[in-house]
Amino acid sequence: MAKRTRRVIRASWSKEDVKNLRSLAKARMSGPAIAKKLGRTSGAVSQKALVLGVRFRSIRKVKR
Repeated sequence: MAKRTRRVIRASWSKEDVKNLRSLAKARMSGPAIAKKLGRTSGAVSQKALVLGVRFRSIRKVKR
């Protein structure tokens, strides 16, 4: 029996999506929070941010 494969559906980034990504990053939101808000995976958001040169707020836990 042949193995079933998953189809990857990639949603293209509209100008509005890019605008929202930039504004949310400027508002100091984290990458996963932006991904949830835009309805995309965190990997997709981080890759698009890398291409655009957008940086997110980093969340570092301080060990004491």
